[in-house]
Amino acid sequence: MGVLLDCSMFLFADAPYGAGFDSDKVNQNNGVLSVHKKIDREEICDRNRACTINLKTLIENPLEIHYIEVEIMDVNDNSPVFPESQIYLEISESTHSGARFELQAARDLDAGINSIRSYKLEQNEHFQLQMKNGDDEDKIIFLVLQKPLDREQQSKHLLSLTAFDGGNPPKSGTLDIIVSVIDVNDNIPVFTQEIYAVTLNENVPVGTIITNVNASDADEGLNGELEYTLRRSSKSNVNDVFQLDSVTGEITVKGNIDYEENEVYRLNVQATDKGQPPMTVDCRVVIKVIDANDNKPEIHITSLSNMVLEDSKKGTVIALVSVTDKDSGVNGKVICSISGNTPFELKPSVKDNMYSLVTKDGLDRELVSYYDITIKAMDLGQPPQSNYKSLNVQVADVNDNSPEFSQNPLELYLLENNSPGELTFSVSATDRDVNENAAIAYSIIRRDGIQNEMASFINVNAENGQMRALTSFDFEKVKTFQFHVLATDSGTPSLSSNVTVNVFILDQNDNVPVILYPVSANGSAEGVEEIPRNVNAGHLVTKVRAYDADIGYNGWLLFSLQEVSDHSLFALDRYTGQIRTLRSFTETDEAEHKLVILVKDNGNVSLSATATVIIKLVEPKEAFAASDVKNTIKEEEENNVTFYLIITLGSVSFLFIVSIIMLIVMQCSKTTDYSSKYLQDTNYDGTLCHSIQYRSGDKRYMLVGPRTSIGSTLVPGSNGNTLRGTNMHSREINQAKLYTRAQSRALPHSL
Repeated sequence: MGVLLDCSMFLFADAPYGAGFDSDKVNQNNGVLSVHKKIDREEICDRNRACTINLKTLIENPLEIHYIEVEIMDVNDNSPVFPESQIYLEISESTHSGARFELQAARDLDAGINSIRSYKLEQNEHFQLQMKNGDDEDKIIFLVLQKPLDREQQSKHLLSLTAFDGGNPPKSGTLDIIVSVIDVNDNIPVFTQEIYAVTLNENVPVGTIITNVNASDADEGLNGELEYTLRRSSKSNVNDVFQLDSVTGEITVKGNIDYEENEVYRLNVQATDKGQPPMTVDCRVVIKVIDANDNKPEIHITSLSNMVLEDSKKGTVIALVSVTDKDSGVNGKVICSISGNTPFELKPSVKDNMYSLVTKDGLDRELVSYYDITIKAMDLGQPPQSNYKSLNVQVADVNDNSPEFSQNPLELYLLENNSPGELTFSVSATDRDVNENAAIAYSIIRRDGIQNEMASFINVNAENGQMRALTSFDFEKVKTFQFHVLATDSGTPSLSSNVTVNVFILDQNDNVPVILYPVSANGSAEGVEEIPRNVNAGHLVTKVRAYDADIGYNGWLLFSLQEVSDHSLFALDRYTGQIRTLRSFTETDEAEHKLVILVKDNGNVSLSATATVIIKLVEPKEAFAASDVKNTIKEEEENNVTFYLIITLGSVSFLFIVSIIMLIVMQCSKTTDYSSKYLQDTNYDGTLCHSIQYRSGDKRYMLVGPRTSIGSTLVPGSNGNTLRGTNMHSREINQAKLYTRAQSRALPHSL
């Protein structure tokens, strides 16, 4: 059990725990060192190192110190021991093969060959043992998963691990390993049916139970606890119509069941467990809705164009009409028609419930510019459901109407001496078409001839029809003429019409009376008359003869005594210009008398001329001789006057005949009520005066040239023709009325 040292010395032990040696056990005589108790190497030595004891001995004589090293040799007196006799491991069933789980190694107090040399795991199909060297030649052991675990097949595994040392005989220690398989949510819930088919009447009450869905899960705990949900659908509002109990799987009606919205509802029900991560499964619930007749037909109009040309041919397609009814069967059969009397009709298409809206009669925008078409759709259900749809069709214009003048011909009364370029007249035409087809441009038709030469002096505004005279007209030269105005629209092709404009130049008092007798010179006249003293009262002394180129009031001459030597002797007729004696002459009367005669027209601003007549009183015999000479002179003068009158009357008659011919041509198309005749009537009795008489039916009037502004025109009225003008002088109008009523012919004037 120990080493015996044979020496005479003192021993000092330098070993831990006393090392089983005692200095008292050293024999002082022979130096023998002995063990006085059992030495346990595991108590005094580190098992991983060589166990040695250092002893120090002291020899007294001679004094010496000796060091002694004692090695303690191990024996296999200890078995391998695990820190715990039993351990628990929790391994998820989802753990993959190859996973390693480190185990605590066993301990053996022995050293060397007597320490732990191997481990052995009880045979198992799921696990194997793996070791690798650690520090100080210790073994690190791992439990390696060879085959994945399945909790649903085996929830626990009992393993036995044995550690062996290298002693002879070897000793061993055992560790029980209990492996609990942790459940993983690896089982999908399963519905009892993949598809649940249900029929449901339309409009069933809210809360009606439809069906129950049921699913199961093989997992345990939360992994097997299920929750039901309705998956949202983008095609239907199932979540607004149906309700699903998340625990029981009961499906009830939540909203209105409408066959027309959905004939079939397809609900996707999802069962989800509460594992991590959760597992889900779907099933489909197909709900077929039984229809009820609760919807009206629907009309859909596809308008090709809401404008249709008025010259469109029969059968022109205006719109496409489709009719739908959400009901099924007989309730979905629809009859379509047009209500009212319109020039349109519905033609059925080859495809069911399709129609074409087409024209069946001719259109005329000028009569009807648009149509409100009402389409009626009625199903064949009992009672029938009907619906209406309106369509507005505009009739587009085509250029099928020519411009129209309200009256033809038109009459323009233009005061002579007008200012060139001044507005004189306006023509206006209307076109029943619209837009460009009704945009009218005016122009004057230019032709050859005298009448159109006068028309060249008239200009018309192409846009508004306003006409202006380019020259100043003279009544004494031109009394009437006509021209034609053309109105052309802007359509394609363009249409036109024309109107005849009869122009009547109105007289203005612009001519001074001309005195024919006495002979006029520079605006005055003077003549000498000799009469016997024995003439009686009322004797015609002479007659002042005068002429005015104007007509009517402007040419109506009045005579007056401006100056007379004796007012009691002579009198002057106001209208004829005759000078007569008022009484017989006496011896006391002067032999010579001077009379100044004022000849004045009746214009608004009257013009006048004067004549001086010298009357000489002679004895009867002298008067008789002088009468022969005077008669001869008078014959010569009268011959001259007659020549002038013939020329004047010839000119007037020529103009009158031309005017009559023109007016007859213009008026030939007018009715009797609106026809008129223009007559040139020249009456003179010493003084020439022009007048134009106007005859309408049985009535006869005389135009005496009332003052009117330039541009006056005769326009149509409600009952006949009226003379329209601006700023017509009231005095001239009244005088014209009085004059035409008082006389049916021109007033006589003395020659």
